Amino acid sequence: MKVHEYQGKEILRKFGVTTPDGRVAFSVDEAVAAAEALGGKIWVVKAQIHAGGRGKGGGVKLARSLEEVREHATAILGMQLVTHQTGPAGQEVRRLYIEQGCDIARELYVGMLLDRAVGRLVIMASTEGGMDIEKVAAETPELIHKVWIDPALGFRDFQARQICFALGLGEKQQMRAATVFLRGLYNAYVEYDCTLAEINPLVVTGSGDVICLDAKLNFDDNALYRHKDVVAMRDLDEEDPSEVEAGKHGLSFIKLDGNIGCLVNGAGLAMATMDTIKLFGGDPANFLDVGGGATAEKVASAFGIITSDPAVKAIFVNIFGGIMKCDVIAEGVITAVKTTGLDMPLIVRLEGTNVDKGKAMLAASGLNILAVDTMAEGAKAAVAATGV
Repeated sequence: MKVHEYQGKEILRKFGVTTPDGRVAFSVDEAVAAAEALGGKIWVVKAQIHAGGRGKGGGVKLARSLEEVREHATAILGMQLVTHQTGPAGQEVRRLYIEQGCDIARELYVGMLLDRAVGRLVIMASTEGGMDIEKVAAETPELIHKVWIDPALGFRDFQARQICFALGLGEKQQMRAATVFLRGLYNAYVEYDCTLAEINPLVVTGSGDVICLDAKLNFDDNALYRHKDVVAMRDLDEEDPSEVEAGKHGLSFIKLDGNIGCLVNGAGLAMATMDTIKLFGGDPANFLDVGGGATAEKVASAFGIITSDPAVKAIFVNIFGGIMKCDVIAEGVITAVKTTGLDMPLIVRLEGTNVDKGKAMLAASGLNILAVDTMAEGAKAAVAATGV
């Protein structure tokens, strides 16, 4: 799960991380009122979407008067903001963050995530703040400094000093402020079960203060039951409607750009199914894992989500029955076809528990369902059905 910049900063402030003062606004008038309430002579008008690169896309503007705040808010609010993370369609801006300006002397980068190869959290820091960190990593990897955290010991002060020296924060005031910031970032990451915490840029002001100017926090969906305050921050407008609907039914669903709908049980089999479709020249329209304990109703819901995508031209159901029983899947498939009036090619491959019963149910249904015995046969049939 992702949250907006202003929400991420709200969490970080609880852990002693310094940020500029700001207000969220949902209209132009609210944006101007927010600037008035903040006071000062310089404000930053920021689009709030779940994607990076907002500044390059025109979603972050500096204002030196209330009239400029109004002008920028009018231009940004409601715009279809396109960045390197939104794709060509972009994302509609529905809310703004009005923030006090600050005296920026240097822009740095700090990020924290799990290094799966090492099995530890890693803090990445670079002097190249304000830039696409992916570009820095690709072109000048030596400018990214990494510190791994022992889970038994936690984040230590000497590690904070290592990062400070790497970033050129050797002055006592800066080192003290950066240490407080880094420890706060680590504590927030751990206590809120984050999967990513990224500060880009972390700025050093003209007076030597260290301030979090932008914040991106992602959270582990499996741990959200422990964080009701984070769940309350969820912005469904920023998520794909079909993925939101799938979540309501306990389905693991990710929309893709292809035209072959996939309904599979098990994440590994789902990925193998998509790979096999690609192998034979097709393109999967989605990743959909109904899970091991799916019911007929759950399968029918999955069909409804797949068929709601106008790009889908064929559906491939690939089930290996272990905990999941093939006759339950067959019942769900039959119900879904009858309920939705499915008029596109449907290929079904069943294997495992109660497979003979499941196949018999499909054959007796009288529905236009192509039953196959192997994943390769199913993938080939699905690709052929789309005319590839």
